[in-house]
Amino acid sequence: MAAAAGNDALMEDWQEQGRLLCQAGQYGAALQAFDRAIALCPASSAAWNNRGNALSGLKRQAEALAAYDKAIALQPDDHQVWFNRGRLLSEMLAYGNAMESFNRAISLQADPLYLHVREEIALKQGWEIG
Repeated sequence: MAAAAGNDALMEDWQEQGRLLCQAGQYGAALQAFDRAIALCPASSAAWNNRGNALSGLKRQAEALAAYDKAIALQPDDHQVWFNRGRLLSEMLAYGNAMESFNRAISLQADPLYLHVREEIALKQGWEIG
C-alpha cells in the first residue's frame, strides 16, 4: 500500500513538472515528464490528457489525438479532455469531428456557457489557420 502511495506522489510530481514545462513551451521535455507519469500510472487519464497537450505543442497531431482518445477511454466523463480533443481536431481542420467533441464537453460541463465560448474561440482560431 505504501509503495502505491509513493508511486502516486511521484506520478503527481512528474505531472506537475510536465505542466510547468508545457507552460514554458518546452514540449519535448514535458512529453518526457508525462511519459514518466504514465509509466508509473498507466490508468491516469490526466497524464494521457497532458501527454496529448505536449504532443499538440510539438505539432504531432495524430499522436496527440491518440493520447486524448486514450484519456477518454480511461475517463469518458472528463469534459476537459473532450475540449482538448475538439481544439486539436479544429486545428486539423476536422470541424465536424471537432464539433462532436465540443458538444460532448458541453454536455459534461456544469457551466455550458463557459464551454460554448471556448468552442466558438477554438473554431474561429481553426478557421483562421485554414
